[in-house]
Order: sequence, then C-alpha cells, then structure tokens
Amino acid sequence: MNLFSRKKKELVLNAIADGTILPLEQVADAVFSTKMMGDGYAINPTDGQVYAPVAGTISSIFPTKHALGITTDGGIELLLHLGLDTVELAGAPFTIHVEEGETVTVDQLLVDIDLPALTVANKASTCMVIITNMDQVKKLSTPVVADVTHGTTVQTVTL
Repeated sequence: MNLFSRKKKELVLNAIADGTILPLEQVADAVFSTKMMGDGYAINPTDGQVYAPVAGTISSIFPTKHALGITTDGGIELLLHLGLDTVELAGAPFTIHVEEGETVTVDQLLVDIDLPALTVANKASTCMVIITNMDQVKKLSTPVVADVTHGTTVQTVTL
C-alpha cells in the first residue's frame, strides 16, 4: 500500500430530469448565465419529474416552491432552481414531495412540475443545479450538451 497516495474527494452531480443538458452560459437569465449564484449546469426537461442530483439533506424549500436547497454530507450546498421567472407563479405549477430537513437519496423524486402550466404562463422550463458554495470546490467538470435521462452523471466536482 502506498502511504503517499491520496484519494481525491469527488462528488458526482446527476441529471435532475429527463431532458437536454446545457451549460449555464446558455441560460436566458443573467443571474445564472454569469454564474452570480455559483456554477453548475442547466437542463431543459422533457417531463416534469425532478429528482435529487446527489444524496443529502433538504436544507430549504422556497415558499413559492420554485427552488430548493440540498446540502451534502460533505457540506456542498446545491440550489435547484425550477424554471425561469417561476417565482411569479406562487407555487402553482409545483408539487413538492419532500420536506425541509428530510434526508434524500440520489435519484429520489423531489418535485413534479406541470410543464403545460409553465407554457401557458409563458415561462421557460429550464432548470438549474447550482453549487452555491464554490469556495469549497477545487474543480468542476464542464457539462456536455446532450439528451439525458435523470440519474445520468452530468458533472464531477473535485473538493
């Protein structure tokens, strides 16, 4: 055994939905595209089911249900933001399946989004997964633009 070998601490971020992965720079909202809140990836979902990208604890659920936070056991804080300008919808198109303080597993169903209701409200369905405490991250892989199913690895985070 090599006493000098060190195992890299890595965290895998999975796709939160079935859909098309996009880099944040392509999101039609400057808050996300300029990475003001942190780095991560975006996805244009093809159905309304949103799953946990990592295992962790639900740290927050916004009253308008358009965003929730997950904190991993390693202390990485993720923001899942569901749609663009959806805060204005006061939670109507979202059904939340978890509670604050609940421990979740990778690929656990978190939210159902009524995608047709977003279309009627003229809101984009693009969802973002943002690491909000990037000071804890040494390296973040670049997401590949591709069609994926939920649970597919999208990014690797080196801590």
